[in-house]
Amino acid sequence: MDFTAPTFWVSLLQIIWIDLLLSGDNAVVIALACRSLPPAQRKWGILLGAGAAVALRILFALAVTVLLGIPFLKVVGGLLLFWIAIKLVTDNDGDSHEVAASDSLWKAVRTIAIADAVMSLDNVVAIAAAARGHWELFVFGLLLTIPLIVFGSQLLLRLLTRFPILIWAGAALLGWIAGEMLVGDVTALNALQQVDPSLVKVDDHGMHPAALPHYVASVIGAIVVVATGYILRNRARARATAEAGHGA
Repeated sequence: MDFTAPTFWVSLLQIIWIDLLLSGDNAVVIALACRSLPPAQRKWGILLGAGAAVALRILFALAVTVLLGIPFLKVVGGLLLFWIAIKLVTDNDGDSHEVAASDSLWKAVRTIAIADAVMSLDNVVAIAAAARGHWELFVFGLLLTIPLIVFGSQLLLRLLTRFPILIWAGAALLGWIAGEMLVGDVTALNALQQVDPSLVKVDDHGMHPAALPHYVASVIGAIVVVATGYILRNRARARATAEAGHGA
């Protein structure tokens, strides 16, 4: 690798910028997953979650060309992300949640790892393209973003604790990303192209959904998560109230 070549520095700056933009998703997931941990364990949850986020992106980048060519992979990932988003707004409701501290920490880290594994399927495409085949450059760029993910998660965690409504906004964001993944699957893109070629756009990095199906799927994904989470939380509260009434 020629460190004096202009293309090296252009690629490095592109990777850093792309990763700075994409790290926002990681910060949201980490903050949501760690919000119910005891204060003494939140820092560990953030550090372990950030480490898992970076490690998973590196692993996915090394196999991105194989992974993204598998039909229905993004569909499965999108559905899994829907489940995670709904679980984040329905779990840990109020003060009734009692789980051993160690179990909570690893549960949070597991949630972060699963969510980031799903989102990385999309994220690593742009980063790997900017690296132009140099995996060392990609890894270096990712490592530089660890402080941003960690500090961004800590800031969001404080905001989520003070403004619980932001939990719903974060879940809606995950639903938005899940909708993007569903419509971005190879099978979905081929179906859209058969219906109307204008619904798909093709560039140097492959085939992608056009603006209309992209935003329609994203909005529907956010709505599905919020609506489902709202219904499930209301049912859980009604059930808890009924059980409390019977026990009185």
